[in-house]
Amino acid sequence: MRFPIIFLCFLCQCFGEGTVPDQVHLSFTGDMTEMAVVWNTFAEASQDVYYKKIGIGASSTAKGSSEAWVYGGITRYRHKATMTGLDYFSEYEYTIASRTFSFKTLSNNPQSYKVCVFGDLGYWHGNSTESIIKHGLAGDFDFIVHLGDIAYDLHTNNGQVGDSYLNVFEPLISKMPYMVIAGNHEDDYQNFTNYQKRFSVPDNGHNDNQFYSFDLGPVHWVGVSTENYGYYYTYGMDPVMTQYDWLKRDLTAANSNRAAHPWIFTFQHRPFYCSNVNSAECQSFENRLVRTGWLDMPGLEPLFLQNSVDFGFWGHEHSYERFYPVADRTYWNDPNAYVNPKAPVYLISGSAGCHTPDAWFSDQPWPWSAARNNDYGWSIVTIANRTHVRVEQVSIDKNEQTVDDFWVIKDEGYTHSGEMRRAIPGTKFPAQKCHFKDVACQRSLKEINEEL
Repeated sequence: MRFPIIFLCFLCQCFGEGTVPDQVHLSFTGDMTEMAVVWNTFAEASQDVYYKKIGIGASSTAKGSSEAWVYGGITRYRHKATMTGLDYFSEYEYTIASRTFSFKTLSNNPQSYKVCVFGDLGYWHGNSTESIIKHGLAGDFDFIVHLGDIAYDLHTNNGQVGDSYLNVFEPLISKMPYMVIAGNHEDDYQNFTNYQKRFSVPDNGHNDNQFYSFDLGPVHWVGVSTENYGYYYTYGMDPVMTQYDWLKRDLTAANSNRAAHPWIFTFQHRPFYCSNVNSAECQSFENRLVRTGWLDMPGLEPLFLQNSVDFGFWGHEHSYERFYPVADRTYWNDPNAYVNPKAPVYLISGSAGCHTPDAWFSDQPWPWSAARNNDYGWSIVTIANRTHVRVEQVSIDKNEQTVDDFWVIKDEGYTHSGEMRRAIPGTKFPAQKCHFKDVACQRSLKEINEEL
């Protein structure tokens, strides 16, 4: 009898004991001759990582660091080591205590690679989990970007759901980088402790893994925390301003370095735009706060436009939605909208699966929304070369069929700009309308009108 992977994990409790390393996962450091590895034990231990090219030479040692942290009365020990001096396009094996794993490095400055992108994936009802692991182990993508809301929740049951989730994914994320960003479900009432302690990202100079960036081939990747905005009333405005100051410097530098990395991709949890009608989130104050700011807090969209961000990947809504190029509630949906786009291209990939039903859409067409689908699923982003990027959405409901497939193409040296948008004006969003029974939507729109 074939048991679902989640059920098998439940039977074995999916978390280790004593000094046995578990939850092993890799991440980029920003230096592509390095690979960071993070793991967990439930007892104090001094553990290093021994690594070498498979079948070649003597092993090297990556010194491990260890930090005890407590959540829900359970003490865990977070371990981290960085494997350095890696050769490009090579296969390595690494050993932690008695456990051995392997991974492959990418080529030097790879001009083509594939990324698995998704958000909002739970341990329970993780509809896409088996599919993602299967395709990852088959080599169908090179690393993962998780757009927040991890495990539902990392801290549930005193953190044991987070333990179990990472152990379910360990066969895959011990072999390829797992790059994450925090969502609202990562707030554990202790300032995102479970997220902060479980994951490693490239250093941003602020000892905070909720925002970071790295370069890989033609793309400058930027992870941004929308939760600094979403929880400012709990944790204050300082995290918003610290991230914004860092982001402004990072995007300015990236925009001036287009010769090396012609694309700028951002990824975050909460969207600027969406058209779901199952809740009032698409008109919520939090989404507008992230996009445009409030009081002394600057929003993110003006900074994205000033620095000609090409792509933005979002989660939060439990659906898939692709937008035409959009800038400040103005869209360009001509037949060649994705050829030299006049604004950033955004998409929501938040339908990987969790304990809540999928989001749904009305039958009303929204002219800025190019494709909508509420099947469970995940996305593959293909960096084809310096001028072509492809996105495909895989449906779990339809036996892994591709339910959306599009290309974004831009000429060498092309970037969109405010001057260009003024010369070729787009179409303003129409006034939002609410279903007559949608009281929450009506209340939210009333607040918007009062602000205006």
